[in-house]
Amino acid sequence: MHGIYAIVGESKDQILWWQESIRATITFFYGLLLIRFLGRRAFGKQSTLDVLLAIVIGSNLSRAITGNAPFIQTIIGTAVIFVLYWLTEHLAARSRILGSLFKGRPIELMRSGRLRRTAMILTGISNRDIEEAARESGKADISKISAAVLERSGKISILSEDPPPSGTSSYGAIS
Repeated sequence: MHGIYAIVGESKDQILWWQESIRATITFFYGLLLIRFLGRRAFGKQSTLDVLLAIVIGSNLSRAITGNAPFIQTIIGTAVIFVLYWLTEHLAARSRILGSLFKGRPIELMRSGRLRRTAMILTGISNRDIEEAARESGKADISKISAAVLERSGKISILSEDPPPSGTSSYGAIS
């Protein structure tokens, strides 16, 4: 164990500039390896679990670089966090209850063209947020919207009364 500390330093008071550079390099490739192992989805959709993972991993890896925490133990602890993330993602995918608990659930903000004010107040969503989401989905007027849903990822999905163009499904994919 002393061999690795000769290369990366033992504590923040004893780390030389080149040892911190080695720590940064190891930590960079270690983080890249973990993210590639989990796949793009880990940081793509930004569910509650994704945000938590980003914050904790960023904090852990920065402490590993600067020596504010023991290097080997921090790297191992970071791997444990990735395993816990992987487990919760898979449990959430297989259980509706755990999925709602870990990732949340979609919330209707508008149904049949009527805004659901209580849901909007509880989620902190304004009319302007719904109007913005409508514009992003190609609807200039919210009166043309049949439903708006705050998804688990935090994105607002817009469903319109217009039928999808011929040759496409309601999700926009070619049939």
